[in-house]
Amino acid sequence: MEKLISQFMKFGVVGVIAFVIDYGLMVALTELVGVNYLISATISFTVSVVFNYLASMRYVFTHKQGLSRRREFVIFVVLSVIGLGVNDLLMWLGSSVLGVSYLIVKIVATAIVMVYNFVTRKIFLDGDTGAVLE
Repeated sequence: MEKLISQFMKFGVVGVIAFVIDYGLMVALTELVGVNYLISATISFTVSVVFNYLASMRYVFTHKQGLSRRREFVIFVVLSVIGLGVNDLLMWLGSSVLGVSYLIVKIVATAIVMVYNFVTRKIFLDGDTGAVLE
């Protein structure tokens, strides 16, 4: 259990850095360079996913035996896009349907998606899956 908590904490640190990259690059491209916000959001999301993959697979998870790096990256991206979809759905439900401030909804959505990301990456990508069963 201690190993799993340590892994989750590392995952959180990588996630915070990825968020700063995503948000900071989006704002910089939109506000400083004048790129349309949808294009800058797509660029920043892509850059943060690549960073998140590299950092997560180096510092958080171990390589799963028999899984090529290309397939590992594709799985990582697919899981990330699903997480983005969950985030957007929660944002829409919370803000547009329930009328809660997007600032509050974002905190809840981020927490839910963080758990989703950790669990799915642990199941599909981590070579050390024994920690889940202990």
